[in-house]
Amino acid sequence: MVAGDHDPVLDELRASFVTLMRNHGLRGCIGSLEARRGLLEDVIHNAAAAAFRDPRFPPLRAAELPELEIEISVLSPPAPLPVDDRADLLRRLEPGRHGLILQEGARRATFLPAVWESLPSPEDFLSQLLLKAGLSRDHWSDRLRFFVYTTESFAEGHGQ
Repeated sequence: MVAGDHDPVLDELRASFVTLMRNHGLRGCIGSLEARRGLLEDVIHNAAAAAFRDPRFPPLRAAELPELEIEISVLSPPAPLPVDDRADLLRRLEPGRHGLILQEGARRATFLPAVWESLPSPEDFLSQLLLKAGLSRDHWSDRLRFFVYTTESFAEGHGQ
């Protein structure tokens, strides 16, 4: 638990993602898919991880802070999305609204709803998510499981 004077809603078990942008490009993004700690603690943990432990980027430097934009996305609980086949999944996805988790065995990947801005087609969204999970873009099996969620997002930074 994080000590301090804050709204009790920040102590509720919630999952979050923290996205760092610099010069309109991704600079780090780390999050939680399941609620395991209070929201404030989760955001603090994910912000530090996005800044210093995202394996795609070197640790954030102090000189980058003035150009940094920060977005916090608070996730709804993921809901199972049973589908019959790929076409059924593509029909049921709601661009701009749904975040999607895909899982097959130990492989798991997610895209936040904000990713629809750069991948507006459900087919592209799914194909890129499959690649992110280490699968082929046209992969399909009966073992694939899908979960959808929504986010409430808050942004602050250089461009705000």
